[in-house]
Amino acid sequence: MTAPLTDRERQVLEAVIETYVQTAEPAGSRTIAKRHQLGLSPASIRNTMSDLEEKGYLYHPHTSAGRIPTDLAYRVYVDFLMRPPAVAPAQAEHIRGELQGQRAAVEAILSRA
Repeated sequence: MTAPLTDRERQVLEAVIETYVQTAEPAGSRTIAKRHQLGLSPASIRNTMSDLEEKGYLYHPHTSAGRIPTDLAYRVYVDFLMRPPAVAPAQAEHIRGELQGQRAAVEAILSRA
């Protein structure tokens, strides 16, 4: 079982994953500091990334490379960190209408059974 993440570790992990997904390149501490407004220096980010690597969330392909998320990191991101996009009101209404139609069809089938 892995150790729980601190708030700082969660922020840095989320930033690394988002950067890696956008660029398809290992994410370095300087890149994270520039792209994300975490309020942390590259050195602090580097130390946190090292902690995340020790916990199994990140790895780096060679010494001078940035970090790459592991499968465990993606699982944490999907389960706890990812925020679903907002649904526009028109889309929500369309979805409600579609589901209402499906519900009526199921009720009709059940009433005939």
